[in-house]
Amino acid sequence: MSAPLGKWLVMTGLVLVVAGLALWGLGNLGWSGLLPGDIYIRRGGVSFYFPLATCILLSIVISLLLMWFRR
Repeated sequence: MSAPLGKWLVMTGLVLVVAGLALWGLGNLGWSGLLPGDIYIRRGGVSFYFPLATCILLSIVISLLLMWFRR
């Protein structure tokens, strides 16, 4: 029972390391935060930003990658 859990933890760790290195190497993604549907409100000295469209797009991409890796 512990062998599948260990394998899953190692694979999850590797995916996180690769994702971290990719984000570190790419720096600020040019399209991140600029998609239609991202919410940005500035009123006076207060600003609110929520990248709704970016979150949805990343969720779709991650879901597709996970489905592809399971096969």
